[in-house]
Amino acid sequence: MQVIVNGEPMTLADASSVADLLNQLTLTGRRIAVEVNLEIVPRSQHDQHRLREGDRVEVVGAIGGG
Repeated sequence: MQVIVNGEPMTLADASSVADLLNQLTLTGRRIAVEVNLEIVPRSQHDQHRLREGDRVEVVGAIGGG
């Protein structure tokens, strides 16, 4: 299936989850936030949240500082 990730088209296997996407992007375990179609997907739901054809996904990294 085709989804848009940070403005770029990406092909994923059908029924991929947010966790699958993050794994494919090698972002597993990093401090990030994920939004699908303008709604935040909590980290606790990454495994269960299935992506659909045409979904728009934004992945942003957390930056620490002081």
